[in-house]
Amino acid sequence: MTMTHAPHHAGRLLTWYDRHRRTLPWRAPAGERTAPYLVWLSEIMLQQTTVATVGDYYRRFTKRWPTVEALAAAPLDDVLSAWAGLGYYARARNLHACARAVAEQHGGRFPEDEAGLRALPGIGPYTAAAIRAIAFDLKASAVDGNVERVIARLEAIETPLPDAKFEITARAAELVPNQRAGDYAQAMMDLGATVCTPRKPLCVICPLSRNCRALKLGIAESLPRRSPKAEKPTRRGLAFVLARKDGAVLLRKRPPKGLLGGMDEVPSSPWREGKFSPTDALADAPLPARWTLLDGLVRHTFTHFHLELSVARATATTDRLARLLPGSAWCTLDLLDDRALPTVMRKVIEKACLA
Repeated sequence: MTMTHAPHHAGRLLTWYDRHRRTLPWRAPAGERTAPYLVWLSEIMLQQTTVATVGDYYRRFTKRWPTVEALAAAPLDDVLSAWAGLGYYARARNLHACARAVAEQHGGRFPEDEAGLRALPGIGPYTAAAIRAIAFDLKASAVDGNVERVIARLEAIETPLPDAKFEITARAAELVPNQRAGDYAQAMMDLGATVCTPRKPLCVICPLSRNCRALKLGIAESLPRRSPKAEKPTRRGLAFVLARKDGAVLLRKRPPKGLLGGMDEVPSSPWREGKFSPTDALADAPLPARWTLLDGLVRHTFTHFHLELSVARATATTDRLARLLPGSAWCTLDLLDDRALPTVMRKVIEKACLA
């Protein structure tokens, strides 16, 4: 597809969008714009997370922190706690840092230009373009996974990802219309999510099917192609759940930077690849106690590795044990939801409490 097709492409797509647009918690009614704060918040939440999962988190966040200034004023621990379960926790730390930057350096107003947006913590090229287009209705090309798929099929781009990203991004930018930039960006996302799906695309109802080169070649479902991914390594460790007689468990704070930075956790041995003996790892116990190894494993997958945790449990004989572990505190089970506890640690505590 060349640039001469762009007006017809955009017109058909926008007509389709006006009839079939998704109703989403962060999407303004037809003819209205979504506030920049809400666009930004939803886009950060949606990174590597499904729409279905994000909905409830988005509603809770906007009820608790309805403005960027309110979020900026919140303690980081509160933000991490509210984020717990969404994963990729660096996003939550960047979310808080970005809110503070907007409040303190920009008077609570998000920049309209992509360069200004990209200078903020946690905002990359896609998010900057999405905010510019959707919040400000200014011309920008927002290319997420859905849009990548649509463009790869429209143009029959057979180069595997990630090598194809430059070509896909360039072609996508050529097609952005001068008018209704925000609706167009959301229309492309909706098309990829509901019609031009990864498997069994609904080409018969696609508004762009007449110009789809992959459809004409009979290769639509095979695109975009992807280079083989390297197999993820598996790391192993032993988690230590120390509980009081009333059921409260001992939690400690992880270092502010790095994996799960600033989150709460139960102590564990180092997570390492290769041979692993839970019995030997008992030597890494954070406190002296009568540790009992539980049967089975807690499994969790991060971006770059799989994790298998054995679990050891012990009952505290005195509250004073907590004083021996820097940064630790007791937490009763009914208050766990108020802590910044990542999913893997919730799995560990659940296993220890149900065993």
